[in-house]
Amino acid sequence: MNMLPRRSHFPNQQGFSLTELLIVFGILGVVSLIGGSWLSTQIPYYQLNGAVRQVRADLLAARMQAVSQGNEFRVFFQDEHHYDILDDDNNNGKADPGEMVENRSIQEDYAGVTVRSNRNPIFHPRGTASSLGTIILANQAGEKAITVSITGRVKVKSP
Repeated sequence: MNMLPRRSHFPNQQGFSLTELLIVFGILGVVSLIGGSWLSTQIPYYQLNGAVRQVRADLLAARMQAVSQGNEFRVFFQDEHHYDILDDDNNNGKADPGEMVENRSIQEDYAGVTVRSNRNPIFHPRGTASSLGTIILANQAGEKAITVSITGRVKVKSP
């Protein structure tokens, strides 16, 4: 009689079989294919929304600076990709030596988004605004409008 314990044919079995690995990689491939195609359709929406947030934040910051510094801040839309923010210390409407001009480019962070405006808003020391207009940001996902009211309120509108 043999008193030794019975041994398994697969002692200390570790790891996965080839079939198990192929099934897992197949599932991961299908999930990444579906997720990747969905994400690529969503990127233009994220870029448009990000660009709208950037322009809105810059307009609100210009208004806040006009109030805190007691002089006008002007926003000039140069072309479809660039705009400038002028700290107009002497309130003459143009950049003079010593006045700070911040140059902004939508394309740096949000490729494919264009910006256009029918006017260049001016923020006054009391928080009000003039030269009111509508700023349109657009890409393949659609377009959104930003309006500046006479009270200085900056509002985003979706069509």
